[in-house]
Amino acid sequence: MVRVMNSPLLAAAPWWRPATGRTLLIQGGVPLVGEYPISGAKNAVLPLMVSALLTPHLVTLRNVPGNLDVAVLAALLQRLGCDMHWSATPAGLSVTLCADRLQPRDIAQDLVTRMRASVLLLGALLGRCGEASLPMPGGDAIGLRGIDYHVAGLRALGATVEIDNGMIHAAAPSGLQGADIVLPRPSVGATENLMLAATLAGGRTTIRNAACEPEISDMASCLNAMGAAISGAGTHLLVIDGGRPLGGAVHTVLPDRIEFGTLACAAAITDGELLLPHARVELLGAAASLLATAGVALQETDAGVVARRGADGLQGIDITTGPYPGFATDLQAPAMALLTRAAGASAITETIFEQRFRHIDELRRMGANISVVGRTAVIRGVERLSGATATCMDVRAAAALVIAGLSAAGTTTLDGLDHLDRGYDRMTEKLAACGARITRIEEG
Repeated sequence: MVRVMNSPLLAAAPWWRPATGRTLLIQGGVPLVGEYPISGAKNAVLPLMVSALLTPHLVTLRNVPGNLDVAVLAALLQRLGCDMHWSATPAGLSVTLCADRLQPRDIAQDLVTRMRASVLLLGALLGRCGEASLPMPGGDAIGLRGIDYHVAGLRALGATVEIDNGMIHAAAPSGLQGADIVLPRPSVGATENLMLAATLAGGRTTIRNAACEPEISDMASCLNAMGAAISGAGTHLLVIDGGRPLGGAVHTVLPDRIEFGTLACAAAITDGELLLPHARVELLGAAASLLATAGVALQETDAGVVARRGADGLQGIDITTGPYPGFATDLQAPAMALLTRAAGASAITETIFEQRFRHIDELRRMGANISVVGRTAVIRGVERLSGATATCMDVRAAAALVIAGLSAAGTTTLDGLDHLDRGYDRMTEKLAACGARITRIEEG
């Protein structure tokens, strides 16, 4: 995997300090005990940062997670003329963005191909500048994830969109106009892109069969604070009365429900107990009750959520991923790691991304008993996992392998740590503070 050079990232995000070491060593078998603060949501902050391009006024985001994806997007926005001021306080990382000199100039492929969220620049630049051109976005290799819904929706708003030789060229020289758009299925990325474009389009836009993830609601809340008129967030029918002048805003990013679910699984599989400040159980949707059935006990307190193994131990369950409030596909890999140690058999059916079982072979290296039939993985719990050498294939697979390594007997060695850094803010440090024997080294 090509690594992003540090210099452009440090210029845009001076707080970014890649963790030393490209290989992770985990000595498993130690219960996690202590406090693990849940960061702001990666899946929320990226579209929020892009939203700041819609206005020439200052937009301040608080509770920003300090991960690699945020640093890469910061470098992308800087190349488009967006200025950023970062501040780190005991309450967390904050950024103030100013896009008063935004230019839809060519966007470098080295950064766009690093992350799927770069596709959101289409909607923002079309709305603000009337044109956009960027390479096809990258991100995790977890499936086709085409941009057909994005393109069709933008065309419905009056844009011309052409894809040629790996480049997307879009233009709306006469401006965008509101439209009635029906998504074939609830797509988070398409919903966000169309929200961005429709906010500055003339007239009313309705998005039917819209995604209703909490991150969509967080984005609508921020845009409304900037002066937009968006209603229906959190439902499958969004209404955007576009064309209103936008000002600045101050917005706090909601906590990361995926990090929360992942650490809850880590606490349960190690038979430990973690206090997870800022976590919110209601954001988990169907995952909250399913994880409880599997033996992950979650107790809400004034200080946060306490996660531990339930009194009856870990039990096999059946999971089918789906759009919110269904079981999040981003929690599928961490849940599978948990279920490798559960009593009995479990089944996980992945309905969102067709290539999101790439972590299975790596879990098998550690002694997991997993078979696959089509898009369903059958997991038969084993008494113990054993440390092994494995590779992180995507962001959520990386977290799953960390969970498995924390539970395994012996030493687990992981490479491909850029994936871990992309999605999690100082996970290694925070786990070590909770008793994990986990170290990054240069060898490997």
